[in-house]
Parts: sequence; C-alpha cells; structure tokens
Amino acid sequence: MRRSRTRRLACAVTLALGAAFLSPGVQSAAAADPYQVLVFSKTAGFRHDSIPAGIAALQQLGETNDFTVTATEDATAFTPANLADYEAVVFLSTTGDVLNDTQQSALKGYVDGGGGFVGVHAAADTEYDWPEYEDLVGAWFQSHPAIQEARLTTEDHAHPATAHLDDTWTRTDEWYNYRSNPRDSVHVLQSLDESSYSGGEMGGDHPITWCHEQQEGRSFYTGLGHTIESFADPDFRQLLLGGVQYAAGAVEADCSAGDPGPDPGGDSAEAEAYTSSSGVQSAAHGPASGGATLGYIDAGDWAGFSSLDTAGATAFTATVSSAGAGGTIEVRSGSATGPLLGSVDVAPTGGWETFTEVTTTLTAAGTGPLFLRFTGGAGALFDVDRFTLTRAPVTEDEGSSNVHLFYYPWYGTPDGPAGTWRHWQQGGHTPPESVGADLYPKLGPYDSGDIAGAVDQHMEWVKRSGAGVIVSSWWGQGSYEDGLAAGLLDAAARHGIEVAWHIEPYGGRTAESVVDDIAYLEGKFGDHPAFYRDAANGDRNAYYVFESLRTQDWSALEAVKDTAIVLAQTTDTSKVDHFGGIYTYDGIAGATAPGWKNAGDYAKANGLVWAPSVAPGYLDDRAVPGNTTPTLDREDGASYDLEWNNALDPAIGGDPTWVSVTSFNEWHEGSSIEPAASHPPPGHGYETFEGAYGTTGEAAETAYLDRTAYWADRFEQQLRQRLRQRG
Repeated sequence: MRRSRTRRLACAVTLALGAAFLSPGVQSAAAADPYQVLVFSKTAGFRHDSIPAGIAALQQLGETNDFTVTATEDATAFTPANLADYEAVVFLSTTGDVLNDTQQSALKGYVDGGGGFVGVHAAADTEYDWPEYEDLVGAWFQSHPAIQEARLTTEDHAHPATAHLDDTWTRTDEWYNYRSNPRDSVHVLQSLDESSYSGGEMGGDHPITWCHEQQEGRSFYTGLGHTIESFADPDFRQLLLGGVQYAAGAVEADCSAGDPGPDPGGDSAEAEAYTSSSGVQSAAHGPASGGATLGYIDAGDWAGFSSLDTAGATAFTATVSSAGAGGTIEVRSGSATGPLLGSVDVAPTGGWETFTEVTTTLTAAGTGPLFLRFTGGAGALFDVDRFTLTRAPVTEDEGSSNVHLFYYPWYGTPDGPAGTWRHWQQGGHTPPESVGADLYPKLGPYDSGDIAGAVDQHMEWVKRSGAGVIVSSWWGQGSYEDGLAAGLLDAAARHGIEVAWHIEPYGGRTAESVVDDIAYLEGKFGDHPAFYRDAANGDRNAYYVFESLRTQDWSALEAVKDTAIVLAQTTDTSKVDHFGGIYTYDGIAGATAPGWKNAGDYAKANGLVWAPSVAPGYLDDRAVPGNTTPTLDREDGASYDLEWNNALDPAIGGDPTWVSVTSFNEWHEGSSIEPAASHPPPGHGYETFEGAYGTTGEAAETAYLDRTAYWADRFEQQLRQRLRQRG
C-alpha cells in the first residue's frame, strides 16, 4: 500500500507543478485516485454527542471527493496489515487511553512510514500515557471555558483546509487550551484571538488548527468540532476535508514547522506567486518568506494576482527590500492600468536581503483582481516579499443588499398608535402576558406604529444582522401597513436599511391591481432614500408577491418589468411567466430545499432573480391552537444553518441572487430572528433562544441576529467569488 500512496502523490505533485503557473492558490485533488480513510471514535473518557454527526459528515465528504470512510471503535483495527489499506486515519473526538502498546506502535509505524493522521477536537484529550502521541497530535488538551463565540485568525491562506476562509472567522465552539504551545513544532493554520472570548489561557498566542510532517507521513489537527452544529457548517466541513486530503497525500501543502505567528490581517500572498506579469521574475533570498521575493523590478513593470479581489480592501502592507534605486508601488484594480487605489514609496534598505515593511491606506474602492505596478528611476528598484490586503468584514459597516428580511408592521397595542390589540391576541390570547406566539419578544407586545421606539430598535437590530434590506408586509393602498410605511422608511433610513415590499393577498388583488400598487408605491415613496433599488439589476425596485399562484394570468406585469423586479412565490417554473424573480417564503421547506436547484437554474438561464427563503424554525401552536401544520424545531441553530447551507450550496440552492429570510418578526409562526425574551412571563410555556449556538441568557436573545450576520458575510464572499470566476 505504500506504493499506492507514492503513485498517487506523485500524480498530485505533477498536477501541482503544472497548476502553479496558473494560480498561487491550493491545488485541486480532483484527479487523485480513490482512497480509503479510517475514522476512529473510541472514547475512554468524556463522549461527545457530535461524534455521529462527524462520522456522517466525513462519509458525505468522501462520497463527493473520491474517498471511502470506514468508521470503527474497535482498536484491534490498529495493526500494520490493516492500516496499510488506508491513506489516512481520523481520530474523531477520541478521549482517554484507547490503544494498547501494540496498537500504539502500529499507528506510529503507519504514520512514520508515510500514512496520514487527522485529529479532531478531543483527539488532543487522548493517550496521555504515550509520550509520542503528543508529538503526533501536536499538543495535549489542558482545559476549556464554556461554549461561546470567538474570533479565529487565518494564518495560512494556501493550505487546502483554510484556503477558503477570510482573514478572520467568527464562530461558536468549545475552545481548548493546550498544555503547551505547539507553534515551534507545527505549521499553524489558524489561531484564536483570546481578546474575543473569555477563558483563553495561552498568553495571546493560541494555535487551534495546525499540521506538520511526521517522518514520511503527515499530521493534521483542529481543535474545532465540539458541537453537532459544526458538522453542518460548510466552512468547517471544508476545513475538515482539506485536512483529510492533506493527511492522505491527495493534495500538496506546505506544513513545515516553526511559523512566525499570525499575519497582520487581510488577504495575504507571496508576491512571487503572481498569475500575470510584465518584466518581473521570482528572486531567491534566504531571509524572505518562502525563500523568494518578487524581483528584477524596473520602472513600468507590473504583476497581477487573479485570486485576490480588491473589493472592500482598505489598506496594503508589504515587506520589501532594496539595494537599488527604490521607487513606488501602485495598487491598482482590474488591470495594470486600472483604477489607482493607493500607492506607497519604497526607499533603499541597504541590501536585497535587508527587509522592512511599508503600508498605505487605499482611498478608492476596488472592483476587480489586484494588480501592482512599479514606478521609479533607472535600473533595479526594489523586491517585494509577502504582502497583505486588509479588509473589513463585508457586513460590518454596511448591510448586505442581497440579504432580505421579511418584516411585519402589523402589530398594535391599546396604548400605542393602533389604539387596540392587533395580532398579539391571535389564537384567543389576552395580551400583554399571553400572546399568540410560542416565543415572547424581548420588547414585549409592541406597537408597529411606535416608530421612535420599537421600530427604531428593530432597525438597529436589522443592522446588527448584516442584512441591508427589509421586505415590509403590505396589504394594499390605504391599509394599516400602508399608513405606517412612511415612518418605517424614515426609521430604516436612519440606520442605513432599505425597504422592499411584500404584496400580500388583500381582497380583490389581481395582476392589474399589483401593477397599480407598484405605481402607487413608486409615486409615493420612490424618492425616499430607504426605498430599495437593486443596482446590480438595472436599479429596479423589488416586490415579493405572496401566494402568487392565486392568480393565473400575470401578463399585466409586462408593463413594469423594466422598472420593477416582481417575484413569484413558487418553485414551479411553469408559473413564473411575466415575473422578474422567484422566491419560496416557506420556512419549513428550506430544510429540504425541494425544487431549489431547478428554480435557481431556470432563473439563471432566463435572467430572473432567484431569492430562496431560509428560516430558523417554525412553530405556531399558540397562535393557531389545534393546527396540524408541521413544525420545524430550531435545534439550537442547526436548522437555520442547514437552510443557509442549502441556499449557498450550488448543488442544492442553485446560486441565489438574493437570500430572503423568513422572518425578522413573524411571531405567530415562530420564525423570527428578532430577539426573544430570555425571561418571558412565567406560566405560559414560552420557549426561548437558550442554547442557540452555545449561548445562554441575554447573549442567546441576539444569537440569531449574529448568526444571520455570519451567513450574510459568507453569502457576500460567495457572490464576489462568483463574479471573479465570470470575469
């Protein structure tokens, strides 16, 4: 079996060398031969309830990536003869003493002889009586604080396990402290920002994912993976896949030990890893990162980096050296003569191997791949080593205009502008303590006309969610919701939120009346700064039509197709003639995504907007007593992650244009991401968000807002990647 591994690895090396001239990124494992992976999950101590989810995830990854998974808790599998059948062994949250001396020897001989080892989470809490295991896994577990959200720094953007990640990644897990810092003996891929959570005990340098060479073999470890939800997270699954592929020798990666520490932030690259150029070459320099720089630079030369997008970049930092004339680095977007984003001067440093750092802010917005152009006097100017584009998270200052939250301004109270209870009493309840919902809002039963109070707070929360658009429920001209529209737009504008419209099935609604409604809303509010228009789709405004199948003939919409995007609620593509888009709304169906891929493909082929709807759950027992509608349990956030994952997976979700969220505040259906009270009125059986993404108490109240921000950012990254691939 060693011969089998060597043959496949040689193939991967050949592919990598050929691809290196095309892209500096991670090499594909698509051409690797099928192989076998052994997943071992025996526990002699604490047993993680995420183990079944981990096995299932690895099996699913194997099905789509040409490896077969054998799962076992039988330690007798660890013999030289049996291990020879596998290219990698995964220790999936093993704990305690799980191997005897003979089995330990077999595992060590297997990895030292060219096999692969992958440790997940509690694999570091294993085999304390076997000193060589600490070297194999990288470090032993010491302690952990409570499950909580933390921020990770990506230190290696080239390794297949982390190449897909941004510079920072915020997620919830159980964060291990280790008995020693492994940095000197491993290649660190990710580290924890101890300032972002409570309980870090490693003095600020806290590796959490790493890899290293083990004699002739390879070892990969990640401290992530405590929670069941982790294994539904596409980013974590990709990290896990990259670790397995590296350990199995299916892809090449640099796992040399002794990293200097985290990058300064942003998207980093070796300057010599350009994808297009004029006049420059790679220059060998021992002290340089990776042993080489971008060199032989004369005035007018340039280098392009197709994998680095300038969108959102705010600063450029580079390590440089110069025994020549010095000069200027121009940071440009799209081409060597494209828009100038900023520039920085490089002074002589006294030698080609004497390095210093230069940095500049970028004062213009980029819209394409990075290009560096070099200017100066005669002769050689300078060398460029590693550089970084710093960028803020996509949704930090400005919400995603491609994530839309369904919003309901139909609530009322006797003491508020409505002058009576509206909707809260649904299902025969008596507000304020008893409301028609299985969850109780943090604000209590509020009035949607309380613009300066409840609505302003809503817009602040929408901002926190990372969504840039609300889709306001609207029941026709002169309706209660219509009367509140102006105040809602004003509140949205104060927080940088835009408003689209959800045209409900009001009495007498027809295709012709909807066309009239569009003209009415455009005429009344079209000049308002919060009135949503989609710049990427002809600056048109948007109208979702709920239960569009009630009307058979929508040909009247042809009159507004040039100015408005009108979306049908269906995945039946035979029912979308004359519409400009498709959405689903159903908060339960998103868990299985029926018809999503077909609808998305149809929309793409016919120039339509595709906006599948995702929801955190669905529960309406108190609002509709005796209702037989199915429910969708939130499962502490796993349901929401599943639906988002379905939407963003091209094989399932069909490449959405927008993602619509059901809902911000539809309390009766229990689909809201608006904060729910952690201590609702007792005696009514209210549920809470307790436990969502590992949060408790008041932190749990905003858990779904924060998770929406995470997914909104991932969606924006995916959209940018899609644009790069097209352009």
